[in-house]
Amino acid sequence: QVLLVESGGGLVQAGGSLRLTCAVSGRTFSSYSMGWFRQAPGKEREFVARITWSGGSTYHADSVKGRFTISRDSAKNTVYLQMNSLKPEDTAVYYCAMDPSSMGNYHYWGQGTQVTVSS
Repeated sequence: QVLLVESGGGLVQAGGSLRLTCAVSGRTFSSYSMGWFRQAPGKEREFVARITWSGGSTYHADSVKGRFTISRDSAKNTVYLQMNSLKPEDTAVYYCAMDPSSMGNYHYWGQGTQVTVSS
């Protein structure tokens, strides 16, 4: 079993910053990736960023490129999402997820953390 626990969400003014944390525990896999997603009220879930655990390769959605950065600390089994220059449209519940085989299928999800950006 895999357990993902997000933290770090909150209320911030436009232009501000937040860092989300995802603690990973339980079963591990030989080649997995971690991703961040978000879902705003009334909208579909949206991919934000991903990182391969072994090599640390990253990919960010165009909507957040240059403002958000995904990273991981292997020693702490933790994934981060540094969010800078936040905009009101970044308001959403943010979820971390694990793709056990790095094939684009996220099987494990955290409970989510709310990020609210005021204008």
